Amino acid sequence: MNTARPKTAKSFTFACMKVYLDNAATTPVDKQVLDEMLPYLTEHFGNPSSIHGYGRKAKAAVEKARKTVARYLNASTSEVFFTGSGTEANNMVIKCAVRDLGVKRIISSRIEHHCVLYSAQVIANSNQGVLVDYVKLDKQGRVDLNDLESLLINNSGKTLVSLMHANNEIGTMLNLGKIAELCTRYEAYFHSDTVQTIGYFPFDVQKTKIHFLSGSAHKFYGPKGVGFVYINTEAPFKPFLDGGSQERNMRAGTENVSGIAGLGKALEVATELMQENKEKIQELKKYMIACLSKEIDGIFFIGDISDEGSNYKVLSVSLPPDEKSELMLMNLDMAGVAASGGSACSSGSEKGSHVLEAINADPKRKVIRFSFSKYNTKQEIDYTISVLKKVMAPSSLKSAITE
Repeated sequence: MNTARPKTAKSFTFACMKVYLDNAATTPVDKQVLDEMLPYLTEHFGNPSSIHGYGRKAKAAVEKARKTVARYLNASTSEVFFTGSGTEANNMVIKCAVRDLGVKRIISSRIEHHCVLYSAQVIANSNQGVLVDYVKLDKQGRVDLNDLESLLINNSGKTLVSLMHANNEIGTMLNLGKIAELCTRYEAYFHSDTVQTIGYFPFDVQKTKIHFLSGSAHKFYGPKGVGFVYINTEAPFKPFLDGGSQERNMRAGTENVSGIAGLGKALEVATELMQENKEKIQELKKYMIACLSKEIDGIFFIGDISDEGSNYKVLSVSLPPDEKSELMLMNLDMAGVAASGGSACSSGSEKGSHVLEAINADPKRKVIRFSFSKYNTKQEIDYTISVLKKVMAPSSLKSAITE
């Protein structure tokens, strides 16, 4: 009996290319951003609360970044506060709106980021008398505006509407203008988790009435561990963290000066190159959609993939159900391709994607999220698709994967 293991075809080689297609999770730090940060980790290391020269230099960096964010949003610098993350910013808005603004009702959706969903649920369970309602969605994850209006019409107290600008898993975008109009008409506060879209789309809070929004530097080629929150002056909060008087008494704790400087620079670069980067990334996304549709049978795309309705950097691909697709993320990783994904919950004991479950995605199908950056190329897309084809092909190449 021949017990020799099957030989791998010489032409079939993994890991000949490193491809990063998980930019919705985090992006690489831009070289210009790193250069901006380094001096505040070395010679300009002062505490921005100190009054001496070292402190003043650090303070100037913080305020420079604040002006950059305010200019990008068309807001006042007094409305911008730096945080440790987008998660902190979203927690701050939701919990302080209840504590300080008398909000008794939160309207959200079931596809929000967990930091919004969990914050709302904690409040609902805290015996503060706050009701949490969820607006209806269509199969692409788009908000049902008629349902939202009906919820707002039946408003019996101060309401906070919290809906993300672009979903982080499927890329479907919210029409900020229409939501803002409804919130203004029915006198509701409007919060949008904009972590996935800051640096990629223009914002003007003077034209579109948003009371609160959030950003995180590592989503637009900045460092991890630093974000910001915009708080409209019409909806003032008390401090979220108690302690020192940093961030005009709104967030105690010594500022992450190098991180804040990096955030400001990253947003500056993103703003300058926004249209150029958009066109490049949008072309890559359309190219991948066309190639996948042509080369692989049985796939389709989750979420709104139209130019006006989707975040151009996110593509959510639903694979046909088979045993190979279940291991697709691992096989992509073995081939040097970084992506992410999941599936809808198929049973009460299995934890899957709450987003896919909320839009009634087929739990038997594996979903892979590819998310693009300004650094990706068509050659990387071609390589990724070649890996997908080899993994999914019903041939002896499967043995090469597990060899």
